[in-house]
Amino acid sequence: MKERILTNWTFTRVLYLIIGSAIIIQSIMSQQWFGVAFGGYFASMGLFAFGCAAGNCFGGSCEVEPKNKSNIQDVQFEEVKTK
Repeated sequence: MKERILTNWTFTRVLYLIIGSAIIIQSIMSQQWFGVAFGGYFASMGLFAFGCAAGNCFGGSCEVEPKNKSNIQDVQFEEVKTK
């Protein structure tokens, strides 16, 4: 955990930490307690490098390889008439 906090700092991580901290401070000053949790989420993303702050939300690093589509079969439908 210590290594994760101290290494691989990027501009995005710093930005998330600063904005999250600003939201926390502003929320405490306004006594809007839901905002503290909201700011805490963003600050923790920056501090612990998870989510978009770790660079996992862009650049295709989260893309899932498509499955092989060769096993798709043609389906034949039968019309059913009601009385």
